[in-house]
Amino acid sequence: HHVANAKKNGVSAREMAAILTHVAFYAGWPNAWAAFRVVLKVYAEDPLDLENPEAHGGIFGLGNPNDAYAQYFTGQSYLNPLTDPEKTQFIANVTFEPSCRNNWHIHHAAEGGGQILLVTDGEGWYQEWGQPARKIVAGDVVYIPANVKHWHGATADRWMSHVAFEAPGTDCANEWCEPVTDEEYAAL
Repeated sequence: HHVANAKKNGVSAREMAAILTHVAFYAGWPNAWAAFRVVLKVYAEDPLDLENPEAHGGIFGLGNPNDAYAQYFTGQSYLNPLTDPEKTQFIANVTFEPSCRNNWHIHHAAEGGGQILLVTDGEGWYQEWGQPARKIVAGDVVYIPANVKHWHGATADRWMSHVAFEAPGTDCANEWCEPVTDEEYAAL
């Protein structure tokens, strides 16, 4: 009810995302994520222009081309930082165009660590080394333990956005590995 009224009174999806991000630090991420699922339903009625990248990025917005990490992606991805890494844990919205995926990679940690993905829009794939790929959709939460080789990205015909953050840990470092081949991806 509150989200629907906010939308009726002109609160944009981007503004609602900012509100939920702010509230998450006070109410906790599980509570904010529960609210986010309601927001997805209320704002889902807005059509997406599939030819216009600016229409994508889900509730948190597209951001800019992810040029700094382009060498680790097949296809175009976009990065929209949601927090300042100088001040707090770095959290960002990552958007993948159709067929875009990142390379296999590992989030190393001696203790703790890992990565959490909150899928906010579209459809994608997530796969751990030696395991079958699984489809991920808006509303899914993916917990990736530390030291597990994996990749994630969009499906061939849909955009996909997720909020990504690395879980706190000690001696954390990312290792980028080989690309997911076109043959591996086409087999999904």
